[in-house]
Amino acid sequence: MSPVKIEVDVERCVGAGMCALTAPAVFTQDDDGFSVVLTGQEASDEPHPLVRDAVRACPVSAVSLRTEE
Repeated sequence: MSPVKIEVDVERCVGAGMCALTAPAVFTQDDDGFSVVLTGQEASDEPHPLVRDAVRACPVSAVSLRTEE
């Protein structure tokens, strides 16, 4: 199984915070209110169980999962 990388498109993010509310162990917001993946959570073979919910919760689709090869 290839590692899965969690990404936040900073150009698309509007700071709604749904990812941080849905998966606070994985996401936070920076000083400007935009979403950031917490250190150590960026990639793993099995992402946190709530990450997929956070991807769906983002109102502007700024959060995504990508399989690393």
